[in-house]
Amino acid sequence: MITFSNVSLIYPNSTKTVIENLTLEISEGELVLVIGATGSGKSSLLRLINGLVPHHTGGILAGDISVNGLSTREVKPGGLAHLIGIVGQNPINGFVADTVEEELAFSMEALNLAPETMRKRVEEVLDLLSLAPLRARTIATLSGGEQQRVAIASALVLHPKVLVLDEPTSALDPIAAEEVLSILHRLVHDLSLTVIIAEHKLERVIGFADRILHINGDGNSIIGTPEEIMKISSIAPPIVHLARALGLEEVGLSVRDMRRMTESMRANTPLSSPLNDPVSVNPVIEIKKLSIVHGTTIALNEVSATIFDNEIVAVMGRNGAGKSSLLRSIAGVSDGATGVVNVHSINSKDLHSKVRRETIGYIPQEPSDLLYAQSVAQECAQADRDNEVAPGATYSLLAQLVPGIALDAHPRDLSEGQRLGLALSIVLSANPKILILDEPTRGLDYEAKKSLTRILLEFATVFNRTVVLATHDVELVAELATRVVFIADGDIVADGATIEVLLSSPAFAPQVSKVMSPQPWLTVRDVVAALESNAP
Repeated sequence: MITFSNVSLIYPNSTKTVIENLTLEISEGELVLVIGATGSGKSSLLRLINGLVPHHTGGILAGDISVNGLSTREVKPGGLAHLIGIVGQNPINGFVADTVEEELAFSMEALNLAPETMRKRVEEVLDLLSLAPLRARTIATLSGGEQQRVAIASALVLHPKVLVLDEPTSALDPIAAEEVLSILHRLVHDLSLTVIIAEHKLERVIGFADRILHINGDGNSIIGTPEEIMKISSIAPPIVHLARALGLEEVGLSVRDMRRMTESMRANTPLSSPLNDPVSVNPVIEIKKLSIVHGTTIALNEVSATIFDNEIVAVMGRNGAGKSSLLRSIAGVSDGATGVVNVHSINSKDLHSKVRRETIGYIPQEPSDLLYAQSVAQECAQADRDNEVAPGATYSLLAQLVPGIALDAHPRDLSEGQRLGLALSIVLSANPKILILDEPTRGLDYEAKKSLTRILLEFATVFNRTVVLATHDVELVAELATRVVFIADGDIVADGATIEVLLSSPAFAPQVSKVMSPQPWLTVRDVVAALESNAP
């Protein structure tokens, strides 16, 4: 179905090739997972498949790519629209209509399909992706995860033979991600749809992949079965790292496989007692009867909570549950909110200019909203001046989070993960008393997440600061958070220590806890520490 023949790609002014001499065949009805570090070239490879690279983005391309016998050199992206569906990293950039139903119909109208065919396909895809309740909603009012499902639906509605997805689960809660991946898996097996997915959260998608293409970032790449790649790859889900830490001969790719491999180990280890982090007593955020209504939708329903210093609080819940609304209210940028949100005894809406920067650092779901300069160097230099820190301090933070970003690069040319790293560096350089992050791991690889975890832990514990983040990344929450607030339909339904909330929720439990249950261990580090303490 897709053939790469000696393909090499380099962008103008770049010192290294993105892809070098890649020869690859992807068969009909195959699901291929593309992995690699942030900025390694995964998105570029996906765009090669439908000709967006180099027709729209530029770049020097050698070799040939063909899809269903059509060369992307000879056919421009519009000529492949009936054959290839593509969902980008940031879905909202691809929307052209106002409402969900209009967006689903738009591409079919462009291809001049019959009205009765369009109506039938719209109904099918609304049911397939559980979007029927959202059909009349304005796209701008949807959560990031809901927008992601709409983008996938608008690609599927054309019945493509090839579906290309760039981080399709990055904004989805674990249940919605499982549903979407199961749908894709069924389409692969039932309709022989060819699917290529680039994804950082391997724990979600690796079980569905037939093969993995690992892009190393230096132009080289390797392809093989998931088992072959996971034996040699430094990029791996938590259960693979668990297998390595335990010295297992085989690499388990599913919780079931790992439970079978560790059965005797669990049976011979005494049951541990869960350890809770010490509780602070100094309140820094006080939320009292906070309510937000969007049209007829209740985003938050008289929510009350108190957040203390040194805490790292993870706000979790389904897509559209009200997480972003809560974070915007704490940051003081929410319209139409009733109730009270005090930050260090000041109403968050009354914080302005320098006092706001020093009190609250807020990064929304779309970090590009904070970027406006023409280069990374200009963004960092401006942040140094605004935040009154030493020249180079902001870029130093960026180099820790996402190494290798060129100072002369334009922020809009960076990958999603690199843009997030840049926005986070700008906000952190002000050393705010409270840091608020909305989906901070979108586009970040495992190494970047480790750096983010280390920086946020240091920010909270060493500098006596507070972090509040909304996320669907249960593995990040297990490593980082001291407390979890779970929201459903605008109400707080759980609020407690991370280990208690995560272990009580099968859907939101991290992989390691599922493998080692009933032991109260959330991370590989917890397992290793417990086993070492029990060693004779």
